[in-house]
Amino acid sequence: MTELKNVEQEVGRFRMRLAAAAVFVLFAFGLLVARLVYLQVYKHEELSTQAENNRISVVPIVPNRGLILDRNGIVLANNYSAYTLEITPSKVGDVEALIDRLAEVVEIQPRDRKRFKRLMDENKSFESLPIRTKLSDDEVARFTAQRFRFAGADIKARLFRNYPLGEVGSHLIGYIGRINEAEKEKIDDSDDEANYRGTQYIGKLGVEQNYEAELHGTTGFEEMETSASGHPVRRLKSNPATPGNALVMSIDIRLQALVEELFGDRRGALVAIDPRNGEVLAFVSKPNFDPNLFVDGIDVENWKALNESPDKPLLNRALRGTYPPGSTYKPFMALAALTLGKRTPQQVTMDPGYYWFGNHKFRDDKEGGHGAVDMYKSIVQSCDTYYYTLANDLGVDAMHDFMAPLGLGQLTGIDLQGELRGILPSTEWKRNAYRKKEAQKWYAGETISLGIGQGYNSFTMLQLAQATATLAAGGQRFKPHLVRLVENFETRAQVRPVGEALPPLAWKPDDVAVIRRAMFGVTQEGTSRGSFVNAPYQSGGKTGTAQVIAIGKDEKYNASKIDERHRDHALYTAFAPVDAPQIALALVVENAGFGAGAAAPIARRVFDFVLSGQYPSEADIAATQLGQSTAPMGTPRPVSAVPLPGVTVDGAAGPAAAASATPVAAASSAGSAAQRVSLAIKSR
Repeated sequence: MTELKNVEQEVGRFRMRLAAAAVFVLFAFGLLVARLVYLQVYKHEELSTQAENNRISVVPIVPNRGLILDRNGIVLANNYSAYTLEITPSKVGDVEALIDRLAEVVEIQPRDRKRFKRLMDENKSFESLPIRTKLSDDEVARFTAQRFRFAGADIKARLFRNYPLGEVGSHLIGYIGRINEAEKEKIDDSDDEANYRGTQYIGKLGVEQNYEAELHGTTGFEEMETSASGHPVRRLKSNPATPGNALVMSIDIRLQALVEELFGDRRGALVAIDPRNGEVLAFVSKPNFDPNLFVDGIDVENWKALNESPDKPLLNRALRGTYPPGSTYKPFMALAALTLGKRTPQQVTMDPGYYWFGNHKFRDDKEGGHGAVDMYKSIVQSCDTYYYTLANDLGVDAMHDFMAPLGLGQLTGIDLQGELRGILPSTEWKRNAYRKKEAQKWYAGETISLGIGQGYNSFTMLQLAQATATLAAGGQRFKPHLVRLVENFETRAQVRPVGEALPPLAWKPDDVAVIRRAMFGVTQEGTSRGSFVNAPYQSGGKTGTAQVIAIGKDEKYNASKIDERHRDHALYTAFAPVDAPQIALALVVENAGFGAGAAAPIARRVFDFVLSGQYPSEADIAATQLGQSTAPMGTPRPVSAVPLPGVTVDGAAGPAAAASATPVAAASSAGSAAQRVSLAIKSR
């Protein structure tokens, strides 16, 4: 009986366990069903998208960068295709060891290692970085055959920027460089973030920087089906990139190259402007540099040489170099006197060779003085005393208010970044410039030297050229610009990026005629007459000599006893032809002495080029480089007969070929080359 009862209890417990197990199984099954319903119904859209993304990868297609051409269609910046060996540091344990193994297959020089290390320091992201660029076909083949040995390294096909003329026009063209962290953050925060996916290079200087939005183009994409291991299987969809627009500059690069050659090894700047529309014809800063050095990432040695050179080749002197204008300021002072009623053309000032103000003697550069001086003679013979007295009569604020609309001491708004304002002094300027109260006071004696372009006056050659162009145009003003047209890649429509003329200055034509006549006299009987002998056109000009260091009260300037970098600057401003000006310029040759000896000869050859189509002889160029020329010597050559200087890169279109093609056609050719390289690598 007891045994039967125990059996029944065991059976009961078993049934309870069985029921509990069944409930658990049903519960677990219910959870599974609920999970399936949740995933299949409620999460269907999200999971479907994730699965699609895992199966399909979207690869950005970086657009070809737009071309840059001069006004005659000569290519100043283009693209060429090349292989690059790159390392992704985040995928490599020991980068140095990997580079050592790569060096067994591909030549890697110490400068390549230094450049790669600098790129690693500048780029903290996980993108690939180039260890070698411009690989040969043999190097690509050797690497490809042993690719399995080099995890984290790969060959890529890239379009490289090329500047066919090398150093010519480097400061105005600029260069591109690899995007750094600060620039990347700025792009990520902008509306262009999507358009810059995959882009590794942007404009860093010059028009490359200022017109980045036009030159970059529109990024395309490819949708690729991938395997479980991430390898591409087939292309599902492709939206090609649109190359950047072409920039047609106002610069005549042959003229640019000539001026740079005429400067030789001397330092200085020249800006030439068309006074009829504000187009910049030449924009020279010497010394210059080769922008091709920066495209791949400049190596330490070249960077040190450029950055530590006492000649400062990276300084854009035309845009950021400020100089006292010296006597080139006098025509503007004379025009101010006429406009403000402080002088008439016939009014005479006696010049004994000095001007006393208070207890200070302001000396004229001519011993014994110029005698009786009217306005014409004051400009032609560059009489300092005339302008000492005029400055005192005008006062600093009246001078400031007249000169400011000319663009002196103001930002011109040229289409380059980094322009300096310079200094056009006034009593308000001095109050804001100095902290100590006693230094903020304007003293009457400080006004006197302003009349001859000294004292606090400090302008760029761009500002002086713009002011000279405005004078030549009788008060009509334009914003100076380097790019005259932007050509759309797709439509080939050409757009002028610069607007209409600025409001003209209310000058009397008779007053302007007085100044023009005097500046013409400078080239006929004045300080620059030697440079303009037998010129087939009439031009107006004004020489200038600007002090770099102060000379003692009882001392005389002696260049031979002064360090070369402390000698006076030579300046010249000019326009031509006198009756219908087509070009106006301003130039400075640093530490070269008198404007008539070093600067005016360069201006003569610029005018010969533009107005007569003449290129100086080799002997004449050599003499001008040494500051030993006046009027041109030897037999001039037709401009078209002189080849362009510069370098070309294998596979890149040279200037001659580029000049015969439209910008869009040339860009299309570059794009096709890039696609062929890309396909070649994929097929390996």
